[in-house]
This record gives sequence, structure tokens and C-alpha cells, in this order.
Amino acid sequence: MSKPLERYQKLGLKESLPRIHRYPLACKELSLILRGAYKKIPKNLQSLIFQDTLTAFRLLPEMQTRNAVLAAHLLLQSVEAALPKQKKNAAVTEYKNAMVAHKRRTKARQEENVSGSTQLPQDVLVHIFSFLDMQSLVSVGLVCWLWNIAASENNLWQAQYTTFFGNSDNDAMIKGRQISRLVEDEEGYTLFWREAFKRAYLGSSSKKLKSSRGYCRDCNTIVWLNNMKCSNEHTGLNSENQQIKPVLPSQVVGYLLDDSLPLASSSDSDSDSDGGPFSRLWAYQRPLSKTQ
Repeated sequence: MSKPLERYQKLGLKESLPRIHRYPLACKELSLILRGAYKKIPKNLQSLIFQDTLTAFRLLPEMQTRNAVLAAHLLLQSVEAALPKQKKNAAVTEYKNAMVAHKRRTKARQEENVSGSTQLPQDVLVHIFSFLDMQSLVSVGLVCWLWNIAASENNLWQAQYTTFFGNSDNDAMIKGRQISRLVEDEEGYTLFWREAFKRAYLGSSSKKLKSSRGYCRDCNTIVWLNNMKCSNEHTGLNSENQQIKPVLPSQVVGYLLDDSLPLASSSDSDSDSDGGPFSRLWAYQRPLSKTQ
């Protein structure tokens, strides 16, 4: 059985914090670890978790979504509840400085968006976004209105639909067209493949589909999932044959403490899905184009 320090390092939280689409969940896992495991783990691991907490706060100014700010605030609450006084004061100070820097950068970005001097052409944005996985595509759509429009392109979500649910040229195409006409007639908007993806995703009972984390039997650890596949490279192993068990943030603490994955309660599952990558996916609707 591996030691808690080794299991924590394999979680890859420090490496995931700089990534905008993983930052909120990484903060949530850190928060749960602080509350549920901090006082039960060795001091060397406590020190490492404390440093990762400071790193999370220092990276906050780089984040551009409300989910990131909420995740950092959740982490702050766990800091105040779990850390000893000296470390707590240092972390709280780091958080306050990060929030000041975040507000300043947010204001600067808004001014740049108004001037329009830093905006890439729409077709360039769509091409760049075509290389993203689903969660990254969701995240960039939350940055600003123009990015949301680019991230809502039908071709992007048709590709995502194919990745998650199979061949989009068959039954899904008919459903997509029905959805498109329905929304166009009643609301004056066209959602097409994004709406088809949304309905299929929300209607799915698969925990693996809705999870950002999973236990990979080949890696023998909890890993990040990219489009339902282990993000680590597996030499000689077909990605379709990977054995992945979905993992919720609430299960990470049990894994860290005793190398087990306790069953998550239904309330944990519900709360996690509500706050997942789709919580604000459809915050902006795209006006119907005359050419469509």
C-alpha cells in the first residue's frame, strides 16, 4: 500500500492549479483535504498541502471565471477552519492580496475588451477552440461574450457530441435539427449541437460522463479525465479499453487517508453535478444568424 504523501503527489493538484478549467475542482479537493484529512496526515504532507494552498491563492489573479473565485473562497473557509493560527494568517493574507490583484486585472481586461485592440478574429478563435476538450471549451466560453460566441459554434459541439455519444450523423442529427427549429421558433435563438449535447449530457445517468476525476486501474491512482479518458499516456493500451472508475471530490479524502474509495452519497453526487463544468455553460445565448 502506498503512503499518503505518494498518493497526494499522484493526485497532481499542484500541476492542475495553473489550468483554468481544472483550477476550481483542484481548489475544491484541497478544501476537502484540509477539512477532512489535514490533522490526520504526517507533517511533511501537511507542509506540502499548505504550500499548494498558497499556490492556489497566488494563481487566482490569472483566473477569469466566477467559478474560480468561488472555489478560492471555499478554500479560504477551509483554511480558516483547519490550519493552525500562524499558517492560517499567512494564507488569509495571501488570499486578500490575490483578490486585490484579481479585481485589478479584471478591470484591465474589461477596458481592453472595450477597446477591442486585443481581440482575435472570430474564425481564428473557433479554430483554436477546436483543439480543446469539452471542459476547456466550457471554460473559455465563460471568459467573455465574444469567446462565448466562438465557443458556441455548431461544428465544435458536433465534434464534442461525437466524442461523448457516438456518431452524430445518425439519430443525433435528427434530434439536433428538431431542437434547433424548436428554439428558433419560440425564442429567436439557435443552439443546435450545443443544445443537443446539453440534453444528452443532462439526461445521461453515467457518472463517468459527468466526472472530471476517475480512478484508473492501469495507473493505480486517481487521475484527471479528458473526455472520459485517463489524461496519462498508456503505452500499448487502447484508450477505449481503459478501466476508469468515476471519482467525486468527496471521495478524494478517503483515498488519501487509507487508499480507499468510499461510496459517495446521493447528496454529494447532486451537489457536485450542480457545481460542475456545466453550471454556467449556457449563461449567454447566441442570437440567430441570418445565414443559418
